[in-house]
Amino acid sequence: MTALRRLLGYAAPHKALILFALPAMLCYAVGAAGLVVLIEPIFDGVLPNRERVGLICGAILGLYVLKGAGGYVSTYLMADAGQRVVHDLRTELFGHILGQSTVFFGQRATGRLLSRITNDVNRLQQVVSETFGDLLQESLALLFFAAVLVYQDARLALVCITGAPLVVYPLVRLGQRVRRTTRRSQEELEQLSHLTVEAFTGHRIVQAFQAEAVEQRKFNQASQRLYRTNMKVTSTVATLPPLMELVGGFGVVGVLLYGSREIAEAEMTIGEFVAFMTALLMMYGPVKKLSRVNASIQGAIAAAERIFQTLDTHTETQNRPGAQPLVAVDSAIEFRDVEFQYHDDTERVLRGVSFRVEAGQMVAVVGLSGAGKTTLVNLVPRFHDVTGGAICISGVDIRDVALSSLRQAIGIVTQDTILFDATISENIAYAAPGASRAAIESVARAAHAHEFIIDLPDGYDTMIGERGQRLSGGQRQRLTIARALLKNPPILILDEATSALDAESELLVQDALEKLLLNRTAFVIAHRLSTIRRADAIIVLQDGRVVESGRHADLLATQDSVYARLYATQVFGTDPAVTVDAPPSPVHADTMS
Repeated sequence: MTALRRLLGYAAPHKALILFALPAMLCYAVGAAGLVVLIEPIFDGVLPNRERVGLICGAILGLYVLKGAGGYVSTYLMADAGQRVVHDLRTELFGHILGQSTVFFGQRATGRLLSRITNDVNRLQQVVSETFGDLLQESLALLFFAAVLVYQDARLALVCITGAPLVVYPLVRLGQRVRRTTRRSQEELEQLSHLTVEAFTGHRIVQAFQAEAVEQRKFNQASQRLYRTNMKVTSTVATLPPLMELVGGFGVVGVLLYGSREIAEAEMTIGEFVAFMTALLMMYGPVKKLSRVNASIQGAIAAAERIFQTLDTHTETQNRPGAQPLVAVDSAIEFRDVEFQYHDDTERVLRGVSFRVEAGQMVAVVGLSGAGKTTLVNLVPRFHDVTGGAICISGVDIRDVALSSLRQAIGIVTQDTILFDATISENIAYAAPGASRAAIESVARAAHAHEFIIDLPDGYDTMIGERGQRLSGGQRQRLTIARALLKNPPILILDEATSALDAESELLVQDALEKLLLNRTAFVIAHRLSTIRRADAIIVLQDGRVVESGRHADLLATQDSVYARLYATQVFGTDPAVTVDAPPSPVHADTMS
């Protein structure tokens, strides 16, 4: 019930709509009960004696109008409130997930996260928009029908109503079963979404390895499991109406036996009996709906538990109390004995990393795969927070800087180009949505992108597809450089920006990068060591430690250095038997310039 109370808490900002819906629900209930009350004068007065025919006919029409208007208004207002609640919950969930750390996304598949936002929230949408409204409206109708029963014959009404608790116990037990099976259904649906996203995003590999049948079999198996689970839910829910009908049948039989005796003894008129019986039978509709409402609410609780489980997961980087904006980046960036590990029970990825980068310098970070290069540069924009030591900009620990202003000062260009299914101009202006077309074209020229853009059918208004798949690798990379140029950040991070390009594209991208690097403090990661010869300094990482640092020529001149081995292996094709397993004595980089 904690999940249900928490879900209802999202309705608090929209309580005005619910309050306006309540009078409409009362009108619906009064209209429905009033029609039942009119049955007695119809049978006892209108039909035998034509008494008050016009009045009764007018009353019937008025009650139908009252009931219809009340039902429409209450349904509309409750649906409006429900849709607003679901909108608030969905947007909060999206923003919460989007703000999580890279560790969070590394541990969770995209399809599973997508399932939380779509499938789980959709499960709530119908319940919140319709079921809660039915719960209130049908409960009021049931209350008014019960009042009619008491009005007609209080003793008989008491006998009928006291049988209602017989249904409560099986209703509760079945509801608990619905919640369990619904949760399994959501989990199976999540798996189905995961397989779908994975197969579609990797469609080239699937087709290249002719693995369509494998993916189809995996999908069929997951779909079959979902089918079986959903049928269990259906079986449980379908049990409720027959149960209600059985209990109602006993009530009708009892009323019929009692009524026939009362009419025979002239203690009850036919009109009174028919009115009582009609009210009793009309109670079945609301009771049946309420039984399904319970099943729907149990399903919603299962979905809400999964959503709140995600909302209660916090891996995002947060501002410290009193964090101040980053005023300027006009001094050095320092790594002071930095350590990092992804979890408390895992090995440290970085160990005692210390170096200093002066403003406007370019530092290259090199090392074998797994040395910690990408982790190191990801600490600068605080995609992760250090677990030991500190990173300082202009002498201020970046954890004491407002996160938004820190990331505003940093531009990133990676090997894995991230573009969006939008126009070229929208992608370039992603960090500056209000940029003019002239500014966009200017940075596109600087990035050598203008030439291919104007050859496209719609120029800068060309849609480039998901992840820019309608463009070549070099074209996509030049767009990301143009995007970084438009942002004009004082700090730049280049992570394998040219490693996946052909020679011609690399030359264009290299020239664009030189313009991008001008007068910026930059961290460059590259496997092609020839691309970082002009770096002001080179940091060599091995096993998470700085083992060497210095300029390109100086490191090459050092006998048997790790950098020289890496350079020889990758540039000159030296015998791969040369190893780098035995590093030289670590060199502290605090004095690097």
